[in-house]
Amino acid sequence: MPELSIIILTFNSIKFIKPCLHSIFDQDYQDFEVIIVDNGSRDGTANFVKENYPQVSLIENKENLGACKARNQGIEIAKGEWILTLDCDVTLEKDFLKKIMSFIKDSEESIGMFQPKILKDDRKTIYSCGIHLSSLRRFYDIGQGKLDNGRFNTSKYIFGACSAAALYKKTMLEEIKEDTGYFDERFFFLVEDVDLAWRAQRKGWKALFYPQAICYHVANGSNTSKKVRQYLCWRNRKFLLRKCNLNKFKFATIYLVYDLPHLIFLFLINSFVRNEIKIDLMHYFRPSKKKINENGNCGTYI
Repeated sequence: MPELSIIILTFNSIKFIKPCLHSIFDQDYQDFEVIIVDNGSRDGTANFVKENYPQVSLIENKENLGACKARNQGIEIAKGEWILTLDCDVTLEKDFLKKIMSFIKDSEESIGMFQPKILKDDRKTIYSCGIHLSSLRRFYDIGQGKLDNGRFNTSKYIFGACSAAALYKKTMLEEIKEDTGYFDERFFFLVEDVDLAWRAQRKGWKALFYPQAICYHVANGSNTSKKVRQYLCWRNRKFLLRKCNLNKFKFATIYLVYDLPHLIFLFLINSFVRNEIKIDLMHYFRPSKKKINENGNCGTYI
């Protein structure tokens, strides 16, 4: 049985998957399996994997089921004690796996999430050093957009790990799994790693940033438009806050200080947000009408 299961998502990823897999199979550490979940690619991604990497376990979906569903499919069949989730446009430093797998052996049992240092593909700018959650329940990637000048070279506890490159303990994932999956499939794509981290924290699990393990991320390999990403972040934040069980005063404060001004701004610039609000209003005034997209799969938006 492998110690580590590496789960990679692909969606029309032919130009990214080769360097990603090369960086994995070129590692010094080799006690792993690789599982690729392809979300209905039409560019030959799945065929490329089958022809060139027969050792990879490949799940082929006929359509784009979203990042959450795809990751869950991979986790379900994973044999490893640890799960490394990777976006297809991530490449690993030569000693990435050896360093991080060695580090976890000396870490406390309550740590269920490890965050490597993710740099952008220019190899000098931070993409993520983990997820931070503010008092207003705003979430963002630590260090994103800042130069990697030594400021982010110290290991520390964080709120959660960015799923573009995150290491999860399988026993933790089993413990926090919901009816909607390890990653809540209603989120479809974006914010799902924040939700998972929140559930893990409530169960007493911790997350740790380990900067000596470095990887590189092109970002937005799925080529999702800015407006769709804005919409999904806004919509999935709504899901997240509903799941938080905040008291009414705390929820009202957060909404008035941050969410309402943000909603007004998005309403003016983003047609997807306007359409969702119209649907919400129709559902409110006509409750017999079934609300579109209530299962969280974004309909035709993706």
